[in-house]
Amino acid sequence: MSDAVVFVGTKPIMNYVLATLTQFNEGAESVTVKARGRAISRAVDVAEIVRNRFLPGINIKEIKIDTEELESEQRRVNVSTIEIVLEKAG
Repeated sequence: MSDAVVFVGTKPIMNYVLATLTQFNEGAESVTVKARGRAISRAVDVAEIVRNRFLPGINIKEIKIDTEELESEQRRVNVSTIEIVLEKAG
């Protein structure tokens, strides 16, 4: 199965944890948790809850941080982004 992506937004953290667990249970070898702006801390929480509470056999393969430039009300705004790649150990 191709690698899966979970986009983290404003919903409760457990919604994203469940989405990540579902991707792994459906056979994904790795799942990327992505977020921007204020949702970054929620994405980190999702990755840590999945690793520590539900699937201890999951490792963090890679963490990418970046800045995106968005158009907002006639001006440009820089928004931080994060991608946390989780993969099955072994």
